[in-house]
Amino acid sequence: MRKRARVIYNPTSGREILKQKMVDILNVFEQAGYETSAFATTPEKDSAKNEARRAAQDGFELVVAAGGDGTINEVVNGIAPLKKRPRMAIIPAGTTNDYARALHIPREDPVDAAKIIYKNQTIDMDIGRAGENYFINIAAGGLLTELTYDVPSDLKTFFGYLAYLVKGAELLPRIKPIDMDIKYDEGEFKGKASMFFLALTNSVGGFEQIVPDASLDDGKFTLIIVKTSNLVEILHLASKVLNGGRHVDDPRIIYKKTRKVTAKPAKNGDRMLINLDGEYGGDAPMTFVDLKQHITFFANLDEIPDNAYSEETDEMKQVEKNFVKGVDKLPDKE
Repeated sequence: MRKRARVIYNPTSGREILKQKMVDILNVFEQAGYETSAFATTPEKDSAKNEARRAAQDGFELVVAAGGDGTINEVVNGIAPLKKRPRMAIIPAGTTNDYARALHIPREDPVDAAKIIYKNQTIDMDIGRAGENYFINIAAGGLLTELTYDVPSDLKTFFGYLAYLVKGAELLPRIKPIDMDIKYDEGEFKGKASMFFLALTNSVGGFEQIVPDASLDDGKFTLIIVKTSNLVEILHLASKVLNGGRHVDDPRIIYKKTRKVTAKPAKNGDRMLINLDGEYGGDAPMTFVDLKQHITFFANLDEIPDNAYSEETDEMKQVEKNFVKGVDKLPDKE
């Protein structure tokens, strides 16, 4: 019997380019040996998640998530709880496309992205479980992460998850530390911090230096806790990130590899919002577990270097250089 593929796509992503290219995309998977059909997501809650679960339970061998990182997250949430999970492919058509960066999937043309299937190269990717939800790239908590909800959408489009650090610095004075209690494999942090986050790949909001030693399939998160809430110090840390990932040894940072994390406010009555792949994912306390090599993804393995870095656009490189120069002129303290 011929293998089957289901393309789950967001018809509004990428200025509706997926809709325009869908016939060509379907033909690519047909040529790769899959009887292929498509499903356009709707505004209904969990549309992509429910369809992914249905396709998996119906025996589809391949589920293709076409859209932004949010669409990929939703499809993963549909199949991750199942014992028998289909392989996944992705066609990026969002704004930041962190997952496509990590897997070195072409981001400019969805048909070229689909053609990665021809290489027949796969990787068993780690994903994260947070309570009853799953995430593919990042989980975070703390007031610093909550500011992202207030960043205008046009800034998010260009700068991604860390837009407020580069162009939204006017929001940073609102940062106040939270008393956190964070337990991880080798220890526990109790104290004030502006944020923590767990990363699964090296690409966070389009920036590839935040986790310079990320591994995609080692069964461990990279845990980063930012202990300072001082505006100038945070900007200096951001500059270190952009200037070769030199933040990892900074005393204002905790940087650890861990399979499991439990996070909660240290004080009863305090609230800590959790951000999963850029969206609100519930309130702490919450336990995060790395599910090692949980879902098989088609990827461009020939282009994934050992250190998991990926290419940046010239425009983004110039933005980073300008930011580092500006921070270098700041005083050491506010």
